Amino acid sequence: MLDINPILLLATFVVFLTLIAVLNSWLYNPLFAYMNKRDEDIKRDLEKVSSNDNEIAELIAKAESIVMNAKLEAAALREKVITDAKELADSKLEAKRAELAGEYKEFEKTLADTKEQLNRDLLTKVPLFKEAVEAKFSQI
Repeated sequence: MLDINPILLLATFVVFLTLIAVLNSWLYNPLFAYMNKRDEDIKRDLEKVSSNDNEIAELIAKAESIVMNAKLEAAALREKVITDAKELADSKLEAKRAELAGEYKEFEKTLADTKEQLNRDLLTKVPLFKEAVEAKFSQI
């Protein structure tokens, strides 16, 4: 049958405890330390990512505000340019109206002078017309 040898049992027990101690110091403790360090690194990276998300959100908000300000400035500049263009067009229009009014006044004066000249010419030729009409009536 089986005999239990106490020395062999004790030697196996000592070898087992020695193996557990060696594995604990050489394998388990470094492995647990590595796993703990990895967990801490993961937590730290997640915190960095969340802080990066916050920074990204802040940068996006800042960029949106810059774009909004640029749009407002562009709209103001556009309105100013439109206003300036309207003022320039109005001033040119007024200058042209004044020029045309002057030309119209000159035309009216020339027309009045021409009318007066024609009246004088007709008045000087009235005796000739009168004689011609009398000659025609005398022929009839």
